[in-house]
Formats: sequence, structure tokens, C-alpha cells
Amino acid sequence: MPFKGKSLFINQKTNRMKSMQNTVHGPDVPSVKTKRPSKIRIYLIKGLYLLTFLTLGHSAWSELLFPSEPWIPLEGVTYSFWAAYATLMGLGLRYPIRMLPLLLLQLFYKSVWLVCIAYPLWSQGQLDPSESGLFRSFAIAIPIDLLVIPWSYVWLHYGKTFFKSKTTHLE
Repeated sequence: MPFKGKSLFINQKTNRMKSMQNTVHGPDVPSVKTKRPSKIRIYLIKGLYLLTFLTLGHSAWSELLFPSEPWIPLEGVTYSFWAAYATLMGLGLRYPIRMLPLLLLQLFYKSVWLVCIAYPLWSQGQLDPSESGLFRSFAIAIPIDLLVIPWSYVWLHYGKTFFKSKTTHLE
């Protein structure tokens, strides 16, 4: 008899694990209801990771390792963030889907900077040439991010689970 009880426990555990695999949990757990982005989309995502890794990584790391002048603390935080961010983008080459939150962060921080910082300065004629170059590069990068990010995948794995109601049953 004890063997039968143990077998029932193992079957219940196996069934529970199978049911967990059939639901949307996040980017690391494949779902029966969703499929991965197409190969061409994966290559576009990897291209964006590579571009950011090389360009931002080169400028941020070279400025951190060989500073042209003593650091202002907040400027040091900015370059440290960009260096770490660019390095993580390198991981996106190996794990393009798992690192999608980095692309969402990139889209969000560039959009916020354009709307809240650059646009008010530009509209008042106070955008200096160095900021003007940043303005142009961000204005080009945002539409690219919008085209490359697989929005249906993002919605199913992040948006839908975020907005899913968590009801508790009190018995």
C-alpha cells in the first residue's frame, strides 16, 4: 500500500509540472500558446544588441578607463550605467529573447529623455550642439527600437502577466 501512495504523489507532482509548462510565466519558460519571434526578427534583435554593444560600449568604457578630465559624480554614474548596460547588451547576442527587457529599457529611457529633457530645451532654443547630436541619435534609435522589438511576444510574456489579476480565494 505505501508504494501506491508514493506513486500517486509522483503523478500529482508530474501533472502539476506539466500544467505549469502550459501557462505563460515569462521569457524563460516556453509556452504552448506562444511561439518565439521569427528568425529574421531574432537577427534584427541581435544586430541591435551588437550595434549598442560596440558603439556605446566603446565610448563608455574608453571614457571610464581613460577619462579626459576628473569625474563629476553624476556624470560618472551616467558613464558607469552606459558601460554596464552596453556590456549586458553583449549577453543579448547569446540570449536575445531573455535580454529583451534591455531593449525595453533602451526605448523607455531614450523616449523619456527626448520628451522631458531634449524637447523643452530645443523648443526654447537652448539645445547645445553636443546635445543636438544626442537628440538626433535618439530620434533615430527610437523608431528602430519600435520596429525591432517583438511586441506580440513582449505583450504575452510581460504585459499580459503583469495585468493578470491575482485573486486569492479565502475559504
